[in-house]
Amino acid sequence: MDNIKVSRMAISDLNEIKDVLLLDFDDFWSVSILETELINPNSKYIMAKINNKIVGFAGIWKAVDDVHITNIVTAKKFRRQNIGSVLLTNLIQMAKEEKGITSITLEVNSTNIPAQRLYEKFGFKVVGLRKKYYNNTEDAIIMTREL
Repeated sequence: MDNIKVSRMAISDLNEIKDVLLLDFDDFWSVSILETELINPNSKYIMAKINNKIVGFAGIWKAVDDVHITNIVTAKKFRRQNIGSVLLTNLIQMAKEEKGITSITLEVNSTNIPAQRLYEKFGFKVVGLRKKYYNNTEDAIIMTREL
């Protein structure tokens, strides 16, 4: 999709996203959590816009030699339109630009097959499992990609 514009997320963008965050983006993150992340010096967040409307966002945390993907979220009505791929491409590029980073790691719900396929397409490999990671009921698959 050529009309997807990606830019860094700022606290001022939370005003636009707050009304639709829980409704349109599932219940992943609240506005207060995002605000905390945006002021964290080890976090970076980006957003995808179509026609000047936020349709997705994603973030990373920088650790010592690893970048951890915190989330890649697409608005429900914009899923399956390549937005996740665009966001993931940008996150990988951001990780490569960080000094000393050798890999990217993430957790994905064991039931989220579309997301697992996306990560595999980008070279992520399964390296572990976290039992009952999501809401103390669903397992998380740990995936890593070397840079």
